[in-house]
Amino acid sequence: MSKVVVVTGGSAGVGRATVRAFAGRGYDVAVLARGTEGLDAAVREVEAAGGRGLALPVDVADADAVEQAAQRAEEELGPIDVWVNNAMVTIFARLQDIEPEEFKRATEVTYLGTVWGTMSALRRMRPRDRGTIVQVGSALAYRGIPLQSPYCGAKHAIQGFVDSIRTELLNEHSRVHVTMVQMPALNTPQFSWCRSRMGRESQPVPPIFQPEVAAEAIVWSAEHRKRELWVGMPTVKAIVANGISALAVDHYLGRKGVSSQLLNEPLPPGRKDNLFEPVPGDHGAHGAFDGDARPASRQLEASLNRRAIAAAAAGGLLAVRALRRKG
Repeated sequence: MSKVVVVTGGSAGVGRATVRAFAGRGYDVAVLARGTEGLDAAVREVEAAGGRGLALPVDVADADAVEQAAQRAEEELGPIDVWVNNAMVTIFARLQDIEPEEFKRATEVTYLGTVWGTMSALRRMRPRDRGTIVQVGSALAYRGIPLQSPYCGAKHAIQGFVDSIRTELLNEHSRVHVTMVQMPALNTPQFSWCRSRMGRESQPVPPIFQPEVAAEAIVWSAEHRKRELWVGMPTVKAIVANGISALAVDHYLGRKGVSSQLLNEPLPPGRKDNLFEPVPGDHGAHGAFDGDARPASRQLEASLNRRAIAAAAAGGLLAVRALRRKG
């Protein structure tokens, strides 16, 4: 019997790449998102891979809607084995240029959407004493940067939330596993449709990785009981550097953080954003930076294959010692 995964924000970007990756592993996939065209396209990809797909039009900021979607997923696909909280929206602007309702909306989707998804998953997983919840995080869960205060605040909140519920599950001796995957800059449609007040096109802070790198990490985390996974050397550097000297990182980002996120291209007139309503169309997994994005991460591959690498290194060391003894 196939395993069942729920992916929020699964119609585009990291979510879409994750839907494809789980389908390729033989999972049945329930896809939650607002845009129906992207949802339907994602389900077709699941079915093309031989699995069952279920499109569930949902705004994850609505707790009741998320709960109803979880119920329907179990009724139509079966017990949920994995739940991936990935949905997000943001505003690309300085804090003084963001309206309160905009900040609230970004927080409700990115942070509270994760909370509601986790609640719905745990209502089903805890009684069965099994299941995995994967929270899609970011290096920005540890290190805030300019122009992205709603997103950074939400990812920091998710980090604290996960720590809290993880300890509650440990207290109950529950076998339900909660993990968080901290991502680097990714080539997704986010930068083409996030609301912006900067007047210029935005970009992820280089180096940029393709969303398939994120999807590989998410699927691996769903199948291995690891507390947290850092993806890409830039994520490692950002988290470690902030731990060593947050003040130095503050000053560096104060000098470089704004310009590194802005292109010289002006925002096109009438540009649509997805803060309150989905942008029509099927936008796929990739954004506008295919020419610059890396298709793989050597750091991630080393992390996922740590045991094999360690075993190979130990075997090599033993072989060297044996040769020395013979000599």
